[in-house]
Amino acid sequence: MNSAVLRAVPPIALAVAYPLLAHWATHDGGGVSATIALLDLVALCLIAPLMQGKAWAWAATAGCVAGLAWLAQTHYPQMLLLAPPMLFVGFVAWMFWRSLRPPREPLITRIVAAMERCEPSQLPPPLYRYSRGLTAGWAYVMAALALANGVLAMIAVPDGVLARLGHTPPVAIGQEEWSLFANLLNYGIVGGFFVGEYALRRWLFPHRPYRHFFDFLRQMAALGPRFWRGLFD
Repeated sequence: MNSAVLRAVPPIALAVAYPLLAHWATHDGGGVSATIALLDLVALCLIAPLMQGKAWAWAATAGCVAGLAWLAQTHYPQMLLLAPPMLFVGFVAWMFWRSLRPPREPLITRIVAAMERCEPSQLPPPLYRYSRGLTAGWAYVMAALALANGVLAMIAVPDGVLARLGHTPPVAIGQEEWSLFANLLNYGIVGGFFVGEYALRRWLFPHRPYRHFFDFLRQMAALGPRFWRGLFD
């Protein structure tokens, strides 16, 4: 197992753990469980500089641990859990939209070109148009999910935004139903869109440089950390 794979294990583990911890915390309803989920999110956001031994990252982590520990016996950690699904998905939607504005190349176009081992401008015109449209499609999907997460966070009871502000939502859902959608079903929707788009692409463009779905995933991973970091610059 090479060093790049070893470095990828902690962030992947933290990313997989967060929605499960957040859903458990919502089901539990307590501040301590919500604090554990939020600490996992803090670690996920800071894992790269933490692994590099950056002093500011360790100081920031210590500050977050102290602050969340102080809040653990209050209702605030449960309220804070409402924000990440909307903010994270909204940020991803913005990144897709941002890449559609010249002089940038669309995110999906850059990924396709990297896998085809050429510049985006050298892609066949139909494939270039498709990849650009797919980038817009991902932006729409992520924006819709962010909006849905935000609306459901507003009307969830008893810890939704409106309920905590002392207002009765005109339409309400339970806290666990909100968590089921925001922390679990979101990923199912994204995964379903990803797999469905792959099947459509294989039908529209059958002669691609990968043999099957798992070879496609392997080749995406093989693009390397430097490519994926630069993709969002």
